[in-house]
Amino acid sequence: MPSSAERPIAWASYPYDGAVVLVTGGGSGIGRATARAFLEQGARVAVAGRGEAPLRETVDAVPDAESCVVVADLATAEGVRATVDEVGARWGSIDVVIANAGLSEPGTIDDLDEAAWSRLRSINLDGLILLAREVVPWLRRSRGTFLAMSSVAGFGGDWNQAGYNATKGAVNALVQSMALDLGRDGVRVNAIAPAFTATRLTQERLDDPGFRRALLDRLALDRPGVPEDVARAALFLASPDAAYLTGVILPVDGGTTASTGTPRPVR
Repeated sequence: MPSSAERPIAWASYPYDGAVVLVTGGGSGIGRATARAFLEQGARVAVAGRGEAPLRETVDAVPDAESCVVVADLATAEGVRATVDEVGARWGSIDVVIANAGLSEPGTIDDLDEAAWSRLRSINLDGLILLAREVVPWLRRSRGTFLAMSSVAGFGGDWNQAGYNATKGAVNALVQSMALDLGRDGVRVNAIAPAFTATRLTQERLDDPGFRRALLDRLALDRPGVPEDVARAALFLASPDAAYLTGVILPVDGGTTASTGTPRPVR
């Protein structure tokens, strides 16, 4: 959490006081920023993932009554069930789920052997399905929101990302199907599709001048995204201000998907 002297993540204020929010993959990057954004708005936030230390760092400035750390393997039915049961038992409700846990592993179709495909699918798709299946009964009771973290990689292809693109395309279709099935229950289902986002895990690529030039050539706003850009979109999509939005795959991409791929004109 930022100190009181620092500007909050969001400029807007949202009515999340007392709401229960579960963020998977909450130990770093987009998950950490999103968890902290909801905490700043008064929510009670559970962060879940495999590493206890980074999860605790996400909520280290927050009273125990407002936060919860759940260490679990979210690619397994047992891990997902234990996570949802613990959050539900602790606070008696689940209002917002941010399904952020994910894995990126480069490779062409030649590299996509059974082990690589299993790793990508187990986190990016199977784990998402397990989480949705387990948490939807809670969201029906709260008339809550399920928000998946997809990617612009789900809209088309990328070089050297065959497996990742396949899983994120499936995520987008799943989100839209869930939105149709759950709408009459008062449950909204949406996704955020970030483009390349600057995090600790991506910094090495951004430090490569050639990669950075190529990346900026695709970005209308002339800068890479940061996790806080995605967190602000999550606050909006889960809020009452987005009450008539469901089945939406929202690009948070600095204009990446506005382009057909033609290079930026040379000045």
